[in-house]
Amino acid sequence: MMSFLRQSLAAVRILLVMTVLLGIGYPLVVTLAAQAMPAQANGSLIVADGKVVGSSLIGQSFTGPQWFWSRPSASDYAGTTSGGSNLSPVSSAQQDARAAREKALIAANPDAVGPVPEDALTASASGLDPHISLAYARWQVPRVAAARGIGADELERLIAAATEPAPLGYLGQDGVNVVRLNLALEQR
Repeated sequence: MMSFLRQSLAAVRILLVMTVLLGIGYPLVVTLAAQAMPAQANGSLIVADGKVVGSSLIGQSFTGPQWFWSRPSASDYAGTTSGGSNLSPVSSAQQDARAAREKALIAANPDAVGPVPEDALTASASGLDPHISLAYARWQVPRVAAARGIGADELERLIAAATEPAPLGYLGQDGVNVVRLNLALEQR
């Protein structure tokens, strides 16, 4: 009986020690270490005029000819959900959606040069991607320039400033952060 009581007390003590170490200590150390990179640890928030306007990691929907448009999103950029449509690229529903997007984009961008870039026609896997390709950003320049009365060369400079290099310089491609680009347009 005494052995059982001793073992039970040892079990309770180790439970308390591990609870403090792993339930309080470890999360506290990780949180403090993350604050060495406060922008990333706190959501990579974009602040304009002292107000949070978005995150550089989550895309937003922009409408109107005066804005650069994001990629299509199966979740309508709702930060509470993430994911694609799970439709096969060859499914008729996906092909119909792609064709409808292409038709709408060509109608909205009649002065654009070349074919509609692929990322303008397909949603990202997460549905929250804040980036578009350089090709898609440049494809939108005639529409945005006409709507805002801005020269194409100035828009090209804003696109260059909002372009983020491929991770590690070689994984994927450079991308234009649409939230940052449109914020620069707004602040211009």
